[in-house]
Amino acid sequence: MAINKKTLEYLAELSRIDLDNKNEEKDLKDIQEILNYFEELKEVDTENITDISIQNLKNIFREDDSETSLRNLDMKKREKLINQFIEKEKGFLKIPPVFE
Repeated sequence: MAINKKTLEYLAELSRIDLDNKNEEKDLKDIQEILNYFEELKEVDTENITDISIQNLKNIFREDDSETSLRNLDMKKREKLINQFIEKEKGFLKIPPVFE
């Protein structure tokens, strides 16, 4: 499959990417190489490959443990931890926003 300028502009619009016109030839070449790689992957024999199933996966995260909470630390450790926070407000520890 060949990629032309019009298709490249369409893909850029869909993915909300601003393309620089001076790099257009390089971008076209790069996308063509990616597509060629996918064509190679299509030729790989996957007939005897077993299905990767998520059924046997387990949660690797630990359960919440009240014994390790801030409330259960001795005062010295608790103060040391709290003092590492730059900002505090109304008795709460402030962290930078995760979402803006």
